[in-house]
Amino acid sequence: MMIWVAGMCIGLLAGALFPGFIPKAYSVYIGIALLAAFDSLVGGINAKLLGKYDQKIFLSGFVVNALIAMFLVYTGKLLGLEFHIAAIVVFGGRLFQNFASIRRILLNFPTKK
Repeated sequence: MMIWVAGMCIGLLAGALFPGFIPKAYSVYIGIALLAAFDSLVGGINAKLLGKYDQKIFLSGFVVNALIAMFLVYTGKLLGLEFHIAAIVVFGGRLFQNFASIRRILLNFPTKK
């Protein structure tokens, strides 16, 4: 848990100290990569709450999902297709499923007295 907090603090500090500019040509790729990474993050939280968390699976999914999503969007652009819409639908649907599962898990926890 401590590594997550440290990673978040380092990321926020780096973002504050080195504000970057993403060229418009790359914005779709970065957006899809962020959506895929956020999907992996929420999926990891859900797996942790279910007691099924595996760090190797989480880290590989975090990186590989983002790379595959960017590759598919790039391939779609080369073919003149809008694959980013499919990625948004898939990752968005998975996000809502994971959030729903997390909500059910948290609402069913007995209160501690």
